Amino acid sequence: MIKRIVILLLFLVPFNVKATEDNVFNSSGQCTILMDMDSKRILYADDIHTVRSIASITKIMTSILAIESGKINDTIKIGSEIRDAYGSGIYIKENEEMKLLDLVYGLMLRSGNDAALSIAKNVSGSVEDFVKLMNQKAIELGMKNTTFNNPSGLDTPKSNYSTAYDMALLTSYAMKNELYRKVTSTKKYTLKTNMNTYIWHNKNKLLNSYKYATGGKTGFTEIAKRTLVTTASKNNINLVVVTLNDGNDFLDHKKLYEETFDTFNNYQILKEGKIDIVDDNYYDNYEFYIKDNFSYPLNNNETNSIILNFKLEQKETVENNDVVGKVVVKLGDTNIYETEIYVNKIEKKQNFFSKLKKWFKNLW
Repeated sequence: MIKRIVILLLFLVPFNVKATEDNVFNSSGQCTILMDMDSKRILYADDIHTVRSIASITKIMTSILAIESGKINDTIKIGSEIRDAYGSGIYIKENEEMKLLDLVYGLMLRSGNDAALSIAKNVSGSVEDFVKLMNQKAIELGMKNTTFNNPSGLDTPKSNYSTAYDMALLTSYAMKNELYRKVTSTKKYTLKTNMNTYIWHNKNKLLNSYKYATGGKTGFTEIAKRTLVTTASKNNINLVVVTLNDGNDFLDHKKLYEETFDTFNNYQILKEGKIDIVDDNYYDNYEFYIKDNFSYPLNNNETNSIILNFKLEQKETVENNDVVGKVVVKLGDTNIYETEIYVNKIEKKQNFFSKLKKWFKNLW
């Protein structure tokens, strides 16, 4: 038997301090998405599932795979693979020695296509095998409309194709990695090798012009036109914007961030640990708990529309840490989150008279 208990949350406390609803979201990009990276809530969407060539924002995937490879601090020697590079580069040379991490900085800050080829060769043994790894990772992350054909994003011999939505998923995943966050937010990187000294400045202009910017990647080819991924954080709201074919991309991204930070607050809906469920008498000798926090961005018109739906299974036998149901969070009629409910038996403390009674009973 399953018992449902519904609670309407009327008093949510925001992490933010104020919100207004006087703003209008817009973008001049052909495809645009604005997503909260933590909850994956889409706050603005325009043609987000159309597949297009994505140019150098491809390198977000290349960099996170390099970081996760276990080889990131290995010193490598640049090989002949860079002979196939053209377009933007960091102009490394064959037999030059540097760490794989240095190549990732050159990849992300200066969009080095030579760095992309060298990363692929040193991570997977060949560019072809690295591309397979890219596509495997895309499937793992739920990027259903993405196909990678190279680690750089160049249009030849074959372009890489994705959607604004898929690239927002990828970026949300990558930003969970501390080293990736450090690399993508770096404004300037200096490197001295056995052959040269490099000073690389990040092409992401928002890092210098918008104080809440935290990272991202630029891109351009003749086929893809201007592509841009950026991230920004303020008052516990962590956002990503992706635009494909947007000639006014940096300004559009900044406007979308400002609109969101003015319009939305981040509310904590669920808190990890013990939870109280009213009107339940079946588990009188147990306490309920959940394992995760959950926060969600809401505007002022939505704060009275959050509903917690507790679904408890009335089990005949229960042990500590068993799952006995789940809590579903709804925004109006839409399910936005769910997590399992666990139980622990309450150890009732005996008072003096109970202990005395037990002592006399044991005497007989």
